[in-house]
Amino acid sequence: MILDRYFAWRFVKVFLAVLGIFALLVVFIGMADTLRRFADDAVGFGGIVRLSLLNAPASLYQIMPLIVIIAAISLFLGLARTSELVVARAAGRSGMRILVAPLIVAVMIGGVGITVLNPIVAATARQYEAQVANIEGTGSVLALSDTGLWLRQGGDPGQTVIHAARADLSGTSLSQVTFLTFGVDGLPLARVVADTANLSDGLWQLRSVKTWPLDGNGNPEALATTADTAAIPSTLTADEIRNSFGTPSSIPIWDLPAFIDRLQEAGFTAQRHKVWFQMELSQPAFLAAMVLIGAAFTMRPQRAGKTGLNIMFAVLVAFGIYFIRNFAQILGDNGDIPAALAAWVPPIAASGLALGLLLQREDG
Repeated sequence: MILDRYFAWRFVKVFLAVLGIFALLVVFIGMADTLRRFADDAVGFGGIVRLSLLNAPASLYQIMPLIVIIAAISLFLGLARTSELVVARAAGRSGMRILVAPLIVAVMIGGVGITVLNPIVAATARQYEAQVANIEGTGSVLALSDTGLWLRQGGDPGQTVIHAARADLSGTSLSQVTFLTFGVDGLPLARVVADTANLSDGLWQLRSVKTWPLDGNGNPEALATTADTAAIPSTLTADEIRNSFGTPSSIPIWDLPAFIDRLQEAGFTAQRHKVWFQMELSQPAFLAAMVLIGAAFTMRPQRAGKTGLNIMFAVLVAFGIYFIRNFAQILGDNGDIPAALAAWVPPIAASGLALGLLLQREDG
């Protein structure tokens, strides 16, 4: 038990050291990229630093498997260099038994990442996107709530707020729609209710329409008009509506199931968010697989030689598994494979491959 705690503490120290190095790199690279991106805007140095710090947690969270594999390689190389692996084996510890403590730490890192770091990343990502939108003059045009979905569009009279109970997958065909038009002074001009609204060629094509004027000249109900069809100009496009959902990573994992339900109730596909949810749940297993891959190539005495070659193989295999995981995520996003299959098969396959190599090299 004491030996397990020792190996676990060694892995934690190495992981924190690697994490600190990568954190500094991410911040400095983020500052350079942000400075290049907003060179023509009056952001200022303070704004550049703030944007870089807001984007840093998401970048670190994305490269967490790389940090873990480097930490694992560093750990086992350090244990081999000081002959601690030899001493542990001489004390009766098999190679598989030595791996228990680092694997537990990796799973705990993944668990902390899901429960603590994920909400932090989601919050900072939303703040980053909001500040970038303010600088660039863009923003989300769509929001989801328990009562349906809300859209916002600009125009010559002013802003128009659109509420719909449901929509199709593209967001361009709405049901039970209400349009509220506001003037440039912020006062309401008209309220339009329709059974359906379809976006095409810069117009909302409405059916079964009733319009109430809200300019204050008379009783709106008495002046209301009805029509079978009508058209309202629109500055929105289908791509703008779809892109307004943002990335699934900007939603905390605790809120993601409810968001998926609202998305499906509104008529949109939630496949991308389902895949992301499963990918987050499988993160501890994937980090454990990274530890196993690092151990499979570097948990051996240095006198065996070819240390540099084994490190290269470990990194290449880790990158290969990471690429396969991302490719599976794309297949899951497109609906070609189930979300659970896309998320869980890569870490399970990687763990099986690494365990096979370890058992082949294990001398008992």
